[in-house]
Amino acid sequence: MKQILSSLLRCVAIVAALCCLPSCSETDDTVEEYADWQQKNEAFFTSKYNTAMQSAGSARWKVIKCFSRDASSTGEPTDYILVKVLREGTGSGCPLFTDSVRVHYRGQLIASATHVDSSDRELGYVFDKTWSTDEFNEQICVPAKKSVSGVVDGFSTALQHMHIGDRWLVYIPYQLGYGTSDNGKIPAYSTLVFDLTLAAYYRAGTKVPQWSSNDNILWEENY
Repeated sequence: MKQILSSLLRCVAIVAALCCLPSCSETDDTVEEYADWQQKNEAFFTSKYNTAMQSAGSARWKVIKCFSRDASSTGEPTDYILVKVLREGTGSGCPLFTDSVRVHYRGQLIASATHVDSSDRELGYVFDKTWSTDEFNEQICVPAKKSVSGVVDGFSTALQHMHIGDRWLVYIPYQLGYGTSDNGKIPAYSTLVFDLTLAAYYRAGTKVPQWSSNDNILWEENY
């Protein structure tokens, strides 16, 4: 009986000792997707800003100050969007803040611990896009209808400088995007990167055509 009791006491002691050790939960092996996210995004945008400034004035890069920032001063780098020109359009004129547009786009975050774009290792999670195919095909994709005033400041700034047919890769600092707050699946402090193509724009008060990938325009509707 004493031997059995002694064995039980040893078992209890072992269990108690194990309980005192740091616990190893399932989350210990989980990679934090957005660790140091603010610092990573700020470093990424600074690097792109430096690249764009070195090539500013060329046909390849544009540095454009946000429409909502003070135009009388240089401001900070984060007062600007960065544009890598993928294709120059042939349209004349640009959308106004009060206009509506038809636009193709894919929005991405920078690469995170669990999301890395195989075609561009700097980029990651695709949070929104207007085409359902893997690659953008302008002939079959239907552009989204947007109000220039109804999108984040960085996106709106890009639209106000685009011509029909332009295809840009637009880098938007978090200060001109969703800022320091989460927005759905987009975490706070996120640089937004848009592959953006302007298909058409419409002045305030005009009808915006309904778009079809088969017939281009089927009917008109009030926006």
